[in-house]
Amino acid sequence: MAITDWPKAERPREKLLLKGADALSDAELLAIFLRTGCMGKSAVDLARDILQEFGGLRPLMEASQQHFCSIYGLGQAKYVQLQAVLEMARRHLESTLNKGDIFTNAHKVRHYLLSRLRHQTREVFAVLLLDNQHQLIAYKELFFGTVNVASVYPREVVKLALDKNATALILAHNHPSGSVEPSLADRHITDQLKKSLTLVDIRVLDHFVIGDGDVCSFAERGWM
Repeated sequence: MAITDWPKAERPREKLLLKGADALSDAELLAIFLRTGCMGKSAVDLARDILQEFGGLRPLMEASQQHFCSIYGLGQAKYVQLQAVLEMARRHLESTLNKGDIFTNAHKVRHYLLSRLRHQTREVFAVLLLDNQHQLIAYKELFFGTVNVASVYPREVVKLALDKNATALILAHNHPSGSVEPSLADRHITDQLKKSLTLVDIRVLDHFVIGDGDVCSFAERGWM
């Protein structure tokens, strides 16, 4: 049965308008993105098949271009659309951080860092550069490593912070293993960066470790 033959309250688009996007299942949300089904399948049926193929919504959204485009019902045009949607979501989160004291948006900071770092297959070290009102100046990925090692150079962090006229920083890096438990090396480099930045009157406010859907805060553990 075509979706147009369903009761209006059960059609994904109408349901979204009536109840809001959070009332829809993953398959219904994907069906809206797909717009149409295929021979013998509604958009919702096709969406269910695609989610089963990938193992869920997140693996679909983080899939490589080659894998994504190889699935029936998707393709390059859909891949481009999806990447645009993901980037718009990241920029929306970043714009909300620009509007005020970053500590009033701690939940959004975590979500923003997750959106940037959780899908990385190698370790990435990044900083949030803040002004004297703790508003976001910029997000910058600085160092890139192997699966479990990133070489972090304090002088480069200091140079960037001075160049951007930042008065405070938040550090962040991901663990591709998915664990958010900080290593001894993580704590050591944090201490090194704090000492180097203190010399130029720049504070390190926190260090977030990003894992598989979870975040560890050094500040919350009393390490800052």
